[in-house]
Amino acid sequence: MALRPKADVIFAKQRKHTTALRFRTKIGPFLRNANDMNPKPFAIMRDPIDQIASWYRYRQNVDEAYPERSTVGISFDEFVLAVIEEEPPAFAAIGSQFNFLTSNRRKLLVSHLFAYEKMQLLHTFLSEHFGEEFVFKQKNVSEDADTTLSPDVEMFLRSARENEFALYDRLMASDGYLHNPRV
Repeated sequence: MALRPKADVIFAKQRKHTTALRFRTKIGPFLRNANDMNPKPFAIMRDPIDQIASWYRYRQNVDEAYPERSTVGISFDEFVLAVIEEEPPAFAAIGSQFNFLTSNRRKLLVSHLFAYEKMQLLHTFLSEHFGEEFVFKQKNVSEDADTTLSPDVEMFLRSARENEFALYDRLMASDGYLHNPRV
């Protein structure tokens, strides 16, 4: 929302969040061909456990249109185990940050990747790019919930999402910012 006044093209609804692969194969070529634009995609990655906990808290509220997505009455351990199932139930179908950011060959498909926990890096990047400061207001902040993860379930999660944790570790080892100039 903070960048909306600067946008030449705005995607809303289901397209406001898109995978890096979809951007690379559909949206990027469309922008180049139709508008002579060559945007460099950026993304924000969150600690994988915190990201799953955020989905869990968000789904603690029952959406009347989609009651099957509610996590009411489900423990965080149960939610995490459902998230990593081959075919997660509706309440745990949240996708994977790794799959969102990479190709089918596990190649990072964004030019700039920022750590959610180091948001000031994104603020600086955007301010330098646009030549002005932006104010980002928090949206969709969920109420607290118990997101204590047992050691055994955390071990299962880290094993099931090994690539996601490795990418996040790489991001944090580079102080919260990865630049991928070949994208």
